[in-house]
Amino acid sequence: MSRLRIAGLASIALSLSSAAHAAPTEPNTLVHPITPASECQNCHSFGNTDAHADDPLYAPFFGWQGSMMANSARDPVFWAGVAIASQDDPAGTTDCVRCHAPQAFLEGRGEAIAIDELEPDDLAGVECELCHRSIEDAGVPAGNALYTIDDVEVDGDVPRRGPWAYVDGDPGAAPHSWVQDPWIGSSRMCGTCHDVTTSSERLDDDGNPMGIPFGEQRTFSEWLGSDFAVPGADFRSCQDCHMPAVTDVPGCFDNANAGVTHPEGGRRHDLVGANRFMIELLRGVYGDDGTEEVASFFYDNAIERMDEMLATAATMDVVAPAEVHLGDGLSGLEVTVTNNTGHKLPTGYSEGRVMWIEVVARYGDTVVWSSGEWDGTAFDPADPQLHTYRALAEQFATGTTFHLLLNDHWVEDTRLPPQGLQQNVETDPVGDRYTLQGDNTWPNTDTAQYTFAGRDDVVDATPGATDDDTLDLRVRLLYLVNSRDYVQFLADTNKTNDAGNYVLGLFEDAGFAQPIELAVQDIAIPITGFGGTADTSSSGDGASVDDTTAGSATTDPTNGVDTSSSGDDSSGTGQDDDGGDGCGCTTPRTPAHAAWWLVPVIALARRRGQT
Repeated sequence: MSRLRIAGLASIALSLSSAAHAAPTEPNTLVHPITPASECQNCHSFGNTDAHADDPLYAPFFGWQGSMMANSARDPVFWAGVAIASQDDPAGTTDCVRCHAPQAFLEGRGEAIAIDELEPDDLAGVECELCHRSIEDAGVPAGNALYTIDDVEVDGDVPRRGPWAYVDGDPGAAPHSWVQDPWIGSSRMCGTCHDVTTSSERLDDDGNPMGIPFGEQRTFSEWLGSDFAVPGADFRSCQDCHMPAVTDVPGCFDNANAGVTHPEGGRRHDLVGANRFMIELLRGVYGDDGTEEVASFFYDNAIERMDEMLATAATMDVVAPAEVHLGDGLSGLEVTVTNNTGHKLPTGYSEGRVMWIEVVARYGDTVVWSSGEWDGTAFDPADPQLHTYRALAEQFATGTTFHLLLNDHWVEDTRLPPQGLQQNVETDPVGDRYTLQGDNTWPNTDTAQYTFAGRDDVVDATPGATDDDTLDLRVRLLYLVNSRDYVQFLADTNKTNDAGNYVLGLFEDAGFAQPIELAVQDIAIPITGFGGTADTSSSGDGASVDDTTAGSATTDPTNGVDTSSSGDDSSGTGQDDDGGDGCGCTTPRTPAHAAWWLVPVIALARRRGQT
């Protein structure tokens, strides 16, 4: 048996036996520090094999480098938030750094509250060995970045853990010690960071203590309580969606050149979420037109992978009337949103995030009716039919919002649950939006109904014709991360450093974040009744319209209603006809500025295939 095989077996015995006695790794305790990601780059950057030449790049470094995982320590919004959190609770920010800049935490810089307090290698964020040296410890609960790092040297180095095993004589065997460990492929490992709890005790709606700490985010717990965590046909791990499986993967650059691939296949290290706008900002700061620390190619690749995934998170179905009389108004419009992910939609850090339904009905260039219309700046928070999906947290005693470490009460949580989410106080919706189903699970669908009053001021553009007038109805599911109000809060509230003003400047220069379009439907509905002329003959029998992907067109066989999706966007990027990233409306209105919670923030996806 080869030396590498012996080393691997020895590492399994040593590391897995030590895991039972492991504990979260604390600063300055590693005998063998984390190897900088830059040292992994040379071997783990390679092209696809010929059979996959046209597929997305699957070399680990190519996918990881442009992701928010690799840029978690560069994220300027993070550092602006940390400065304010430090003002609120100076001792409470270490867990923030522990997750976003693990190298800094492990080397004793966990008290940093500004990016300029880090070392250059710290900027690699959640890097290679943090995951590939992570050990399972059943005694440590998920969350708050309580990772345990293998520190047992085997044959000259600490083994890297992964899904592969090598048999004696494999030409593609790793040149370093290794351990085949299912832990790295588990959702529980992702839960190490993707559940976050603060030191505040959670209060109920009357201000009474609930006996549990405040769960700032529960992405892993949401998955754990859903059908996605149950073995069977519906099972999906975090990796199944955020690290898509691929075949014929070389382990390293030399293997790729030799045409040697691993028979078990591998996973692309896409590691993308929904923060598309931040990737674009980071590309401008650190990419080819900035400091050139990270090639723009990596950010571009991450954006492409993100757009693919965002097209899988939600399905939207619209039921619209077959005909509309303008004087009678528009009624019978129903929009049903289905969450296809394995967590709430949206999930994660709630401050400033929001998903909502936008309904805009136009006759020519005239907006006849609308709800949730995004004008390039905001939507109208006073809209009585506005239908949002968000989580709003506050400090109960003061009503203060946006303060991560002060929050102790959920005012509302209308985010859409994943399929089969079990009843649990940690992940239950807050408010009366959803009703438990017969099996004591929360629904993963939600229907909004719209009724608009009649109009008698719409002028017929073609009075000589009687059958050529249509109401162009566009319905979109939009998702915003980092609202203007939240970014302004980061600047106005920071009394510690200039991180908030820096973020505000970046956002202003880029025109602020624009929402991502998760789903869209366009429907042409025949209209009559111009000028308020009474005509009670239009009955408006409802017709169900299935969701269509952008760029496609279908005709409802029951009434001939055109349900073509927006042909301007086949990638799921949210580009509208004007080429902008934020689906700006063609008839802008005066921006409606309101309290932050009414114009929040988010990021996620569209149709089947994501946890």
